[in-house]
Amino acid sequence: MSEKAMILDEKAMQRAIARISYEIIERNKGTHDLCIVGILSRGAELAKRIAAKIQEVEGVQIPTGFIDITEWRDDIQANPDYQDKTELDFQISNKKIVLVDDVMYTGRTVRAAIDSLMEKGRPQNIQLAVLIDRGHRELPIRADFIGKNLPTSRDEQVRVYVSERDGMDKVAIL
Repeated sequence: MSEKAMILDEKAMQRAIARISYEIIERNKGTHDLCIVGILSRGAELAKRIAAKIQEVEGVQIPTGFIDITEWRDDIQANPDYQDKTELDFQISNKKIVLVDDVMYTGRTVRAAIDSLMEKGRPQNIQLAVLIDRGHRELPIRADFIGKNLPTSRDEQVRVYVSERDGMDKVAIL
């Protein structure tokens, strides 16, 4: 599929991640009991970047992990050989969890992620950070921290590229 438009280049992505990081610190009045959890796959890379920026600003290392939501999705069946790739090396009970995803669309991915988290403990609260919010919600879910609102048609695709997986950082409409 060919690229229609580039929405964010590398520098714009860095600025959006920095802004989200500062907003997380402000809303939570610091970093006490804060944990960052990315949704596989690209949400995990973004979560690591947000945690690194918070550490740079606050001088505190934030517990960071990622969750694999395959088992909780309502649109596909997991392969019988499926192995959960979740990595949470910390307790989430009574913690402020910032859930990170690359693109928010219908809200179903976030619903699956919340279901997955709730099975692992009872957080104090769950906040949502997304790099791109493209609208078209099917569930009553909204992001607390948004890098960019991007109205799109249902026919368009939004693709986030991260250097760790794709060799470049950018957001494009396909």
